[in-house]
Amino acid sequence: MIFKVLFQERAEEAPVRERTKSLYVEANTEREVRTKLADRNINIEYVQGLNEDHLAYEKQSEDFEVENI
Repeated sequence: MIFKVLFQERAEEAPVRERTKSLYVEANTEREVRTKLADRNINIEYVQGLNEDHLAYEKQSEDFEVENI
């Protein structure tokens, strides 16, 4: 399954919508996503599993790229 992760670039940074970034990770569970990203110094706001329709929509974005972790 592909998960969309919304995050701030620095762990100590308070969430501000205008500075929120996203990345896509392939994993089996949300816990696995968080484990894969644990070594990065980021503040994860939200992890969302994408269904087929939502994934198809996200793939239309030029910024769509699944992280190879």
